[in-house]
Amino acid sequence: MHRPAARPAFVEVEDLSLDFPLYHGGARSLKKTMLQAASSRVTSGLRAGSTGGAVAEDRTRRVVVEALRHLSFRLSSGERLGIVGHNGAGKSSLLRVLGGIYEPVAGRIHVGGSIDTLLDTNFGMNLDLTGRENIRLRGRYVGLSRTGIRALEDDVEAFAALGPFIDLPVRVYSSGMVVRLGFGLATAVSPQVLLMDEWFMAGDSRFRQKAHARLETVVRGAEILVLTSHMPAVLRTWCTRLLWLQAGRIVADGPVDEILARYQAGTAPVL
Repeated sequence: MHRPAARPAFVEVEDLSLDFPLYHGGARSLKKTMLQAASSRVTSGLRAGSTGGAVAEDRTRRVVVEALRHLSFRLSSGERLGIVGHNGAGKSSLLRVLGGIYEPVAGRIHVGGSIDTLLDTNFGMNLDLTGRENIRLRGRYVGLSRTGIRALEDDVEAFAALGPFIDLPVRVYSSGMVVRLGFGLATAVSPQVLLMDEWFMAGDSRFRQKAHARLETVVRGAEILVLTSHMPAVLRTWCTRLLWLQAGRIVADGPVDEILARYQAGTAPVL
């Protein structure tokens, strides 16, 4: 794996909030209906353990989904943070904010060190370029030297095993070939801060077996890992700390076994 030299990594999140505007929610009747539903959820659903973010109006009177609300935490080099929560709790949204894919509406994020996301095997690829051109582009993006880019090219080409297709545009690849190239690219450069969604490992069992050792090397090489997962075995193996999200808010943060036991038992504090 390749990584440019850098200082020790850290992640600081302070009072972070994220909204998703509902651009078709401007009609008066729809707006009224959604806000009434939101009011009902705030008074009853959230206290009963509801998972999705509340619906509200922002300062410009747009209808928005409040995906994340007032999150604050810090990660230092060596930490492996797992994020748990039911579907709609805000796990993937948090990863995308940390990775710079979504822009928060409030709060501050400060990331020290190189950062990479393993969220989608197609992420960051230009389908009109060849496989080889995508590899070289990735090498330049992460600041590798010419020698480093050549080594990256050899590494990804060997893993993806695309043969002559490596020099054809990615848009002509089969879905399986795109996955192999995307996975090889995403795991070829070891960042200091690694953000990973468990859906990244979706695929057939033969591919997962081939990719597992490569992925483990990247995970263990990262200074900081932030991982979303529903799999207790993965969380216990790879994480040193868990963050439990519910309705876009942090309800618990602490050691893996303690938080996992509380999460599985559903013993969250009332929001």
